[in-house]
Amino acid sequence: MRADRLVAALLFLQTRQRVTAAELAAELAVSERTARRDLEALASAGIPVYSQAGQGGGWSLVGGARTDLTGLTAPEIRELFLLTGTDAHTSPQTRTALRKLVRALPAPLRDGAEAAARAGVSDGTDWAGIETEDAHLGPLQRAVVEARQVRIGYARPGGEPRERTLHPLGIASKSGVRYLVADTEQGLRTFRVDRVTSVTETGAPAVRPEGFDLPTAWRALAARMEDRMVATTVRGRVAPGTEGILEGLLGGRIRYGERAPDGWRPIEADGPSPEVIAAQLAGLGARVELLEPPEARAALSRIGTELTSLYGETGA
Repeated sequence: MRADRLVAALLFLQTRQRVTAAELAAELAVSERTARRDLEALASAGIPVYSQAGQGGGWSLVGGARTDLTGLTAPEIRELFLLTGTDAHTSPQTRTALRKLVRALPAPLRDGAEAAARAGVSDGTDWAGIETEDAHLGPLQRAVVEARQVRIGYARPGGEPRERTLHPLGIASKSGVRYLVADTEQGLRTFRVDRVTSVTETGAPAVRPEGFDLPTAWRALAARMEDRMVATTVRGRVAPGTEGILEGLLGGRIRYGERAPDGWRPIEADGPSPEVIAAQLAGLGARVELLEPPEARAALSRIGTELTSLYGETGA
């Protein structure tokens, strides 16, 4: 993963007076073009890395070979740690390297680096999510690291944005979706980052609950969300060849029975309500038949009636 390579490239630069893109490529087992792009990415991110052309040239870290990274500023250090904090693919080796890097930092920079390292958590278990675009991720990460209270605009699906004042505590990444973990008047809550419409700092400091630990808090919040996601079970049957689509829609929330002689398979599917599951399956048309509970069948009937009323009979 690129985050791993960037950390490795920075540490490699620290140990050398000057390196070429070819030397870095050999060290990281990548192409010379990829190594050059990684070096340029470090420089463009504000890391004090510079290149020198000509014979004997190459790339160097400002301050020489034995800087213990003292050439880095506090914002640069935070950016480096945030780079890997919420990446679900960050390896254990990279996280170990980051811990060593913290210990190598000068004392004035160490607190900021540790705050950035605590700002994110990755959860690899599946919620059948998709990668999202998070326009406000950067401001939220900074608010977490710098302990700034924020006012956000937040829009649930189909709803208008509403403002909430929060104490941001961390960013969690699960199945390609990022969630802000924050303290509110109602206690700890999660907010999908891709549904945040605005971020404004209030000027007040964020209050961190005593003894707060992001991984522990996320596990409790995620369990609560999972309970809501599987509050209801519907039963039915599906036509041959439908399994792949179902798994894309519902992930691990679907279970199959043995296939009948006609090729159809019994299914059980979990979800927050019969109506929500029916809406998720409505696009499969006649390839799925829900049998129970009655609320699921009624919801599909209502969806069919609404679509027929809107679009009319096929061929009309």
